[in-house]
Amino acid sequence: MPVYSMTGYASAQHGTSATGAETDARATPSRRLGLEIRSVNSRFLDLSFRLPDELRAQEPALRSLLTARLKRGKVEVRAALESEDSNTLQDPPPRLLQRLNSIQDSVKAWLPNAAPLTVADALRLCANAPSASEDWSDAVPALAEDALDALMAAREREGKRLAAMLQDRLKQLRALAAQAVPMVPQLVEQQRTRFMERWKEAMALTDGAVAPEAARDRALTEATAFAIRIDVAEEITRLDSHLDEIERLLKKGGEVGKRLDFLIQELHREANTLGSKSAALDLTRISVDMKVLIEQMREQVQNIE
Repeated sequence: MPVYSMTGYASAQHGTSATGAETDARATPSRRLGLEIRSVNSRFLDLSFRLPDELRAQEPALRSLLTARLKRGKVEVRAALESEDSNTLQDPPPRLLQRLNSIQDSVKAWLPNAAPLTVADALRLCANAPSASEDWSDAVPALAEDALDALMAAREREGKRLAAMLQDRLKQLRALAAQAVPMVPQLVEQQRTRFMERWKEAMALTDGAVAPEAARDRALTEATAFAIRIDVAEEITRLDSHLDEIERLLKKGGEVGKRLDFLIQELHREANTLGSKSAALDLTRISVDMKVLIEQMREQVQNIE
């Protein structure tokens, strides 16, 4: 399975020709249904819908469709209905004009000084009047399927880019770990040589007051303790294991975001321990470089489903 990003955008449109319910049976302008789906990263699946009242009944079907294919992310669905001839002034229905005229007569019977309706008033009231409802139960799910297919394709493309970036960081981390491995024996040998030199200097100063064997054993004991203290073989082994697991998850794909996030935390822990055990500037530099790469990975893993 591919790796999916939680970030994506898709839109789709559907046109329909609605027939008015007026007695003259004139065709009203074609109506266009537009639907947008936006998604960003989130710990869980968080769905929100912005639908006109006419489409509110379709929310359960849309929610079921999205939850079947999306597992994580903050997802917003927007839908709108608009006339394709929205810039063209339409003739008000005669029945509605008759109704307005009747209402105006009733008002003037009670309020003789009331101003009469203007043409602008009549057009505005007719435009705001509810139109005959249409059945969108088939069109909305079909359109949402198209938009969701496009969204999944966009999330897959972004996920592929994220996976490639993570693979590159994995390669760099392995190279840094390989540089750190031979440093520890070198440091141990350097420290052992330094302890032995101090032992010889101490023996020269004591003029035989201290047994050579005791002083030599003390120097070797300190060298051994130093070697144990700076040994990072265990950290390097765990770090390599985490890198192998991340690479396996990227190849597997699917819902791997939470698992990757946990492994990134473990990588950061090992890099910190590596830095705390550092006994040389080169090893400190390697630890810092590792933490920079791991932080870059952490930021990108937050976007993976």
